[in-house]
Amino acid sequence: MSFAAATRTSHDSRWGQRTPLTLHLDHLAVEGLMSALGRRPDGPGPRALPPELARLTDRELTVLRAMATGASNAEIAAELYLSVATVKTHVARVLSKLGLRDRTQAVVFAYESRLVVPS
Repeated sequence: MSFAAATRTSHDSRWGQRTPLTLHLDHLAVEGLMSALGRRPDGPGPRALPPELARLTDRELTVLRAMATGASNAEIAAELYLSVATVKTHVARVLSKLGLRDRTQAVVFAYESRLVVPS
């Protein structure tokens, strides 16, 4: 899956053409969905992200999310209109700030911290 496939852009006209969908769910289904999203129906909202993520800039968070989708440095660079060298710098800073050894650990961290969730 590419990074572009994992995100929805505001200029994507297909989203505006879809008809609204109304679902009638029972109480257990709603609880299951809310739990999957990290929320309780009567709770305070989404789960708080780990404090380690506060160390990252918005761009570094974006790069980490892209890394978690399996995007290469070249793919991230093309999607974010950056040079590959700049993406490599962002990746290195993410790894350093989070105390991670490699991209694999970064992907695991992104999923475990619920920065990204499986689709």
